[in-house]
This record gives sequence, structure tokens and C-alpha cells, in this order.
Amino acid sequence: MFHWIEKSPKALDNGGVIAPDERLPWPQTGIMGLQHVIAMFGSTILAPILMGFDPNIAVLMSGIGTLIFFLITGGKVPSYLGSSFAFIAVVVAATGYPGSGANANIGLALGGIVVCGLLYTLIGVVVHAIGTGWIERLMPPVVTGAIVAVIGLNLAAIPIKNMASNNFESWMQALTFVCVALVAVFTRGMLQRLLILVGLVIASLCYIALTNGLDLGKPVDFSGIANAAWFGLPSLTAPVFDSKAMLLIAPVAIILVAENLGHIKAVTAMTGRNIDQYMGRAFIGDGVATMVSASVGGTGVTTYAENIGVMAATRIYSTAIFLVAAAAAILLGFSPKFGEVIRAIPVPVMGGVSIVVFGLIAIAGAKIWVDNRVDFSQNKNLLVAAITLILGTGDFTLHFGSFAMAGIGTATFGAIVLYALLNRAEPDPRQGGAQ
Repeated sequence: MFHWIEKSPKALDNGGVIAPDERLPWPQTGIMGLQHVIAMFGSTILAPILMGFDPNIAVLMSGIGTLIFFLITGGKVPSYLGSSFAFIAVVVAATGYPGSGANANIGLALGGIVVCGLLYTLIGVVVHAIGTGWIERLMPPVVTGAIVAVIGLNLAAIPIKNMASNNFESWMQALTFVCVALVAVFTRGMLQRLLILVGLVIASLCYIALTNGLDLGKPVDFSGIANAAWFGLPSLTAPVFDSKAMLLIAPVAIILVAENLGHIKAVTAMTGRNIDQYMGRAFIGDGVATMVSASVGGTGVTTYAENIGVMAATRIYSTAIFLVAAAAAILLGFSPKFGEVIRAIPVPVMGGVSIVVFGLIAIAGAKIWVDNRVDFSQNKNLLVAAITLILGTGDFTLHFGSFAMAGIGTATFGAIVLYALLNRAEPDPRQGGAQ
């Protein structure tokens, strides 16, 4: 059903792009898929932890969700679906989650997430039927670029604030992103395309040598790997449909639409392939995957900016890679031992990798502006971008009774509403250029 044009690895030597309908030989495709698993892993397990969900279920459902997305889009859109951070604030509000341990009211959150996925799917059906024009009028390049950029900037505090507890670990983060940068600049071919994975391995080995060997920091504990079973079934949880929780959580669908739109625009800009025709399918795929995930205890999912960052760095956009990544994630979800191997990666090393990936997300947003020639001499464009970046980066929060909108949410809605408001003014005849 799905066919890719096989490209020789030599196509990478001169910086060639591997398009969505192309692939490297399967061994190289498999390795690249593993790199995408590593790129998504930190955020995909962090989001459920912050909401009191089971991280193993989240990883499992990210793989299944990615397969659902692949099938519904016909293998035309290169994306990985991971845990969405857009749900955290509303899930905490709906469940009263105290911030640690298992979420005792997880069923309420799951019911709201299922309804959110249904709303998202319906939006996708409308887009598929009548096109994306109405969405693009609401969210032109200046808005989508700002939203994509702010996703990376909003996530920046996670590695900086939460993934280094002392000076040694901060230095290990720095060593990690320097390793990734050195691989990116001073290697060629497949090794260069594996910059995230290779940099992570080098930094992890350095960390183990300095801690387990020289006792300079917290050593890596391998006992979890030794004691974990090879295979095991994660525990499932059923959703509970409560009207208050559903009203709180369902509007997150608008944020997911904006995220997905921005991600597709970013991929279009990077690949030179117009995949807008598949946007409705992408929304439907993401919505269905969210419903399936939440129906068994998983988080809501979204097309992952982290993996778009990896594609931007590697210039490999083959959708075949995401089949491999999805299969690996499913294996991880069913394998406690495999999960412990990934969890054994030192947190500061994951933090250093996250700094790179989140930065690449921010740059992907800026690339949307550049590729669409957004004219920042127009005050409406300048102010929409400027205000959106600060709202998202500073985690600006608005409260509407028991409902709170923060960070990416306020930035997303703020950008859409502000552009609609400012765009009503007559354009200055002295200013031209793209909107």
C-alpha cells in the first residue's frame, strides 16, 4: 500500500534532502527511527508524570497513535505523535492533582481528553471537506510561525530548571549540547544525520566515566535494568465522562489545531513539498489517536515539535522513519526492561539534548517567517510576533473561574485574536509584503 523511493546513503553526503516519499535502506531507516524515539522520549514521559499518568502507557499510545496518524494521512505527512503539554494545566484543574504520585481522578481527565479528541476530529472533517482557507485566514504565517517558535521557547525552562540540580549536572548539559553541535558540524554523511543520537551516546559515556568511575556526581543506577522484566502489560484505565471536566479540557482542541497547522507549515517549508492538502487528514488522525489514547489511560497526543526539530537537523523527512519509531515505542510500552534502559540515560544528558531540540523548534518557527517573507515593517506583524513570543516564553496565565489558560494556550489564542483585531485596520500604503 505504501511505497517509498529508496535512496542511497550517498545521497546524504552532499547535504541532500530525503523527501517524505523517499527512504534510506531499511538499516539506516531503522537507526534514524531510533533517534526519533529518543527525541520524543523525554517530553512524552514528562507530560504524563506532570499529570499523574502512567508514562509507560503514554509511550505505548504514542506509538499506536503515530501508526493511526500514518494510516489516516496515507503515509504522506512525516510526524510523530507524543504526549501533549497543552493538556497539563486543564487536567490539573479538572482533577485537583496535587503534583506527585498517581492521579486519583485520572478518569475525569481521560473523559475530557476523549471529548477533546472528538472535537479535534470534527474540525479535521470540516477542513477536509472545505479546505484550509478559513484556518489560514485565522492563522497566517506570522501567527503560525510565532506559535511554532513559542512552543520551543516555552519548553526551554524544562531542561534549564528541572533537569540539572547542581553545577556538575549543568556542566554535563553543556557537554551534551557541545557534543551534538560538534557532531553536526564536523562529521559528514550518516554520522552527521545521527547527531542527536551520537551526541547523546558520547555524553552518556562521559557522564558514566565521571560518576560511576570517578565519583564526581550521581552515578547511573543500572539495577533497574537488571531487575526489570523483558515483557509486561501496562495497567489500563477507563475514562469517566464528567460535564465540568469535559468543558475544561475540550477547548484544548483549538491549541492542538494551531500546533498541528504550525507543524505542517514547518514541514512544508523544510521539505519544499506542499502537504496542505493533507491537513484535514492530519487533524483527523491526531484527533482519533487522542481519543484512542485516552480511552485506555494515555495522555492526549499531538504532532511532536521535538521530532520536527530532528527532521530540521537531519533533513530526512521520510515517513518510513516514523513507522520504525512507532514500532519501537510500542515495544518500549510493552517492555519494562527497555523502558529502564531509556530511563537510565542521565537526566542532565537528556537535558542537554532537549536544549538542542527545543532550540531547533524555535528556529523552525522563525523559518516559517523567512520562507513566507513575513514583513515585519508592518506593525500588525511585528506586534503579533513580539507579544506572542513573550506570552508563551513567560508562561503568561489567565484565569476564567476554575479554568486557567497558560503559556502555549495564551500565546496561541493571543496570536489568533490579536491578528484578527489588528488586521481589521486599513493597511498602511507605505507598507507591503506578505501578511
